[in-house]
Amino acid sequence: MEFLKTTIEYLKGVGPLRAETLNKEARVFTFNDLLHYFPFRYVDRSVFHQVIDIPGIPSEVQLKGVVTSVQEVGASRKKRLVAQFKDDTGVIELVWFKGIKWVKPTLIVGKTYLVYGKANQYGSKWNIAHPEIDPYEKVKVPSGMLQPIYHSGEKLSAKGLNTRGIEKIIRNLLAVSKGKIPESLTQDIIDKHKLMERDFAYQCIHIPTNSADLKKALMRLKFEELFFLQLAINKQKITAQRKIKGYVFSSVGDCFNEFYKSHLPFELTGAQKRVVKQIRKDLGSGLHMNRLLQGDVGSGKTLVAVLNMLIAIDNGYQTCLMAPTEILAIQHFNTISELLKEMSVSIELLTGSSSKAKRSTIHTTLKEGSLNILIGTHALLEDVVEFKNLGLAIIDEQHRFGVAQRSKLWKKNTQPPHILVMTATPIPRTLAMTFYGDLDVSVIDEMPPGRKEIKTIHQFDKGRLKVFQFVEDEIKKGRQVYIVYPLIEESQKLDYKDLMDGFESISRRFPLPNYRVSIVHGKMKSADKEYEMQQFATGQTQIMVATTVIEVGVNVPNASVMIVESAEKFGLSQLHQLRGRVGRGAEQSYCILMTSYKLSEEARLRMETMVRTNDGFEIAEVDLRMRGPGDIMGTQQSGIVDLKLADLAKDNQLIHLARDAAQQLLKEDPDLTNPKNFLVRNELIRQMKLKPNWSRIS
Repeated sequence: MEFLKTTIEYLKGVGPLRAETLNKEARVFTFNDLLHYFPFRYVDRSVFHQVIDIPGIPSEVQLKGVVTSVQEVGASRKKRLVAQFKDDTGVIELVWFKGIKWVKPTLIVGKTYLVYGKANQYGSKWNIAHPEIDPYEKVKVPSGMLQPIYHSGEKLSAKGLNTRGIEKIIRNLLAVSKGKIPESLTQDIIDKHKLMERDFAYQCIHIPTNSADLKKALMRLKFEELFFLQLAINKQKITAQRKIKGYVFSSVGDCFNEFYKSHLPFELTGAQKRVVKQIRKDLGSGLHMNRLLQGDVGSGKTLVAVLNMLIAIDNGYQTCLMAPTEILAIQHFNTISELLKEMSVSIELLTGSSSKAKRSTIHTTLKEGSLNILIGTHALLEDVVEFKNLGLAIIDEQHRFGVAQRSKLWKKNTQPPHILVMTATPIPRTLAMTFYGDLDVSVIDEMPPGRKEIKTIHQFDKGRLKVFQFVEDEIKKGRQVYIVYPLIEESQKLDYKDLMDGFESISRRFPLPNYRVSIVHGKMKSADKEYEMQQFATGQTQIMVATTVIEVGVNVPNASVMIVESAEKFGLSQLHQLRGRVGRGAEQSYCILMTSYKLSEEARLRMETMVRTNDGFEIAEVDLRMRGPGDIMGTQQSGIVDLKLADLAKDNQLIHLARDAAQQLLKEDPDLTNPKNFLVRNELIRQMKLKPNWSRIS
């Protein structure tokens, strides 16, 4: 391990100047960092092309031929070196814009060379700029040889650290590292999963002799990455359960029973009953609950939250619900107040817009303990907000909150409250296991009875008149319609439908006094926005023209049509969230995705996925494959998991194997004190020094 901590400047071929550049440009400081500077792809250098074949080859080409002429062209800054390169089938130009005085002396007319690079077309001619070029007699090209390609850059290349330069210093490192790279996994794990030895895996990933060994090396090193990620998360979970005791909600009392027997708006689904049972067990266990509740839009998460709030109240504790936006907080407040209106439970709303007098009353009743439920935004986190005995904190759409913000809720008591995290954004299982690995996960995978599946239709722009006729027919039935646009103002660069133009054309098609059209967008004042939303919610207006501000926060059961303009500009999860704004009543609802004919393959796949399925989890899986984990989890989460090789979207099976291995190891040896686990323990300690504080993720 000491060997791997060696500063990079002491490696042959590096030195102080190159080391400084590697530090700044590649975050490479030690031998270990360089060892983990993996190639991002490989090229089979045993394959040769011919000049005549170049137009049909999208990637780099490797040519064998003769340099027939070399000359400098242009003057001063525009000077370039041009060599004519010929094989049996044709001629191509080799061009250098930099390093001319070093390159020119190495090129000998009439000599046979091996040339490698990306061919570009200019008019009728083809050329390769800054190719790799070697005298043919000096190059050994074994069959199946794979050349690693490393990320470089202008500043690295200026120090001779282009992909070939990086490959050279990594070869120097591997030459001196044999026997000095310690194993990190137990022999049991290596044998069970038929994994390659660690030091050989590094050799094979940087200097692959064949594709079979490369595949095994990738599997070994990906498994290791995922194993230690899962080990860290699960180890932290065990530590937290030991350290943090939870309030014991020992009884289900009058509040819960009265609501369940007399005020429940509808029979709970099997999924809701299962989740309530899981949470009830947590709350009575004496352990601190840290649970993620996933459920599609309209699946009844809020009702489950209310039932658990009542359990807290029955046991003498206060509870709070924190939402990321004022609109969503108001919706939760209205929904929960309506559900509990027949009961003697005190509920208040606290947001940035709350008056000074209102805040003062809330602060007082909260501290006294007479306020049972507080719903709000980030305002709940302010230091002046003090609970008498907060027993349960519910966080809605937690990925919209920063880690430090969420952790403030823990400090509202001497003992942290139970935490229930809710999300209407279905999270693929692999992401839930990784980003929320220290949470127990509950899923509501069943919609309330009476809900009809929303019909989704993809319509091109030419079908707009037909769509407007359909809208008119729905309004005549007494229904309401959303029409959502991606932008507020015209963009010169992007061909988006403009919201204001859309509003005007819709107002012309659906004129007063027979129709009323509302408009809502992000640049409006909160009061104006709220007024327009209320007009729509109460049925005063039939059409809501909006940007995505209505993605969350509006619940209008009478709205039966969602039209998304320029739907190709929206991500899958956003389209799914928008679709969830309709289908909340008993009537058949529709989602119409309007697009232009010019669709990318990705946009086409998004449209096809939306039309094919209403299953949020299936949509999330497709979204994960298309966009990657960082985009889905949001910028505040994406830095937590810094994987160099493993791919959370593609390595599903490996994630499960690594998780099972980590959990099994901790089950047998939770403190990693068994001598056979010392190698694992040492590597975990090393990684924990480099990674974020895992206890703060949730």
